[in-house]
Amino acid sequence: MRLQEVEFPDAKPIDGYGPGFFRVGGEAMQAPLCVAVSGVQDWGGYDDTESLLSLAGHIDVLFIGTGAETAHVPPAFRAALEDAGLGIEAMNSPAACRTYNVLVSEGRRVAAALLPV
Repeated sequence: MRLQEVEFPDAKPIDGYGPGFFRVGGEAMQAPLCVAVSGVQDWGGYDDTESLLSLAGHIDVLFIGTGAETAHVPPAFRAALEDAGLGIEAMNSPAACRTYNVLVSEGRRVAAALLPV
């Protein structure tokens, strides 16, 4: 099997996670957080839509990492983001990390808002 190294020309990959933290571009950061090509920022969880709304127009899809288990996001949270034109996909945080990495390596306009595992 031939393996190729994945390149992230404009973004830092999410390269690890554990209880209460994510490692982005080799640096451990406390969760919850939001990762995008534009950088990494703190995220206040479902009560914090403002930091995510700033991504409108810059990304096509926002992956919501719901923690260790897949869960539904609160309806008001979903509505606020979708009303601003953000497409959201909820999944557990490990899956959101993997999906973000694959799509950002392809140059796609994505971000991930991640709750701790």
